[in-house]
Amino acid sequence: MHMSYEHDIDTFLDGPRAVLREQIVRDSSIEEDDGVFTAETPPDRIADALFRFGQALTKIYDLTFLSRERIASTFYEDLRTLLFEIIDEEEVETDHIPIDVPNASNYPVDYRIEGREGSSVFIYGVPNPDKARLTTIMLSHFLLHGLSFESVIVFQNQQEIPRLDVARLTNVAGTAVASLESDSDLRRKIEKLAA
Repeated sequence: MHMSYEHDIDTFLDGPRAVLREQIVRDSSIEEDDGVFTAETPPDRIADALFRFGQALTKIYDLTFLSRERIASTFYEDLRTLLFEIIDEEEVETDHIPIDVPNASNYPVDYRIEGREGSSVFIYGVPNPDKARLTTIMLSHFLLHGLSFESVIVFQNQQEIPRLDVARLTNVAGTAVASLESDSDLRRKIEKLAA
């Protein structure tokens, strides 16, 4: 209740903060039921349980201090994990530099996998408007120089990206997934494009 006075509680129920909150609850051996935290313990272990319970609540409260950069890094970790569940890690190239375009080192691709008929599939994580704009520039550069590829855009939360940025990006991108929570859609789209 105290946290709800100063923070939007919904940010703890969805997205990266929710994942971290659930991990803290699991690791601390406490239970959560509709925002109420409890810990069961025998009477002779109450001091230990109270200490663990206090530590868990402190860690959960500390989630309010997570910066946008830390949340974005959690997004990239989650994307990487999900991607490696869909495609074998050995088949995924991270930070790919497409050599068939001018100034290639300025246009790294988050992930590249082999597509059907030898084409490339570029996968980009887009956690914020800046990355949406940067990805638009990169894909436009590839198209301008005739690079043959397919692309998959994975948003952290598409609704948080300004509509104009989403429109520009979707004009040059092959396909997109609105968030990592749409993991079955991401799986379907990547399996359709992958060799």
